[in-house]
Amino acid sequence: MTSTNPTTSALTGTWALDPAKTTVGFRTKAMWILPVSATGKALSGEATIGADGDVKGTLVIDAASFDTKNKKRDDHLRTGDFLEVGTYPTITFTASSGRAVGDGLLEVTGLLTVRGQSRPFTLQARVKGAGGSATVDVEVEVDRSLWGMSWAKMGAGLKNQVAIHAHFDRA
Repeated sequence: MTSTNPTTSALTGTWALDPAKTTVGFRTKAMWILPVSATGKALSGEATIGADGDVKGTLVIDAASFDTKNKKRDDHLRTGDFLEVGTYPTITFTASSGRAVGDGLLEVTGLLTVRGQSRPFTLQARVKGAGGSATVDVEVEVDRSLWGMSWAKMGAGLKNQVAIHAHFDRA
């Protein structure tokens, strides 16, 4: 980005993720209709917003932390059919650019790395900042088959809704 915008100008600087105040969740459907949801944990993250509005940053999620409240399903999520956490313990989004697309709304582009495979990924984030803290809220659909996770039982969807509420403090 090359021009300052109201969304990022007040947030110029370096930010550190507070994992304790950050939530990660996903939703999908099993057998076409049964909702399945899970929560996970962010491990680390940081962001830098330049005076010109340029956005850079990372968010690292613990792939083994997803909890659906069903041990058998959680154990299966950790296998090679899905996240293969023994080999790939983290999921990482690395933001390489961002631009304001509305009041408090940023379009962020970067790479999403799952199971050791990085793919270009764009998302929209609602950003709110006050004083020394900022929150970033994202809801995005992810087609897991793009990262080699195509296992499905009785019509389970390959697309998952991912919701992240990230809390950052000025570094």
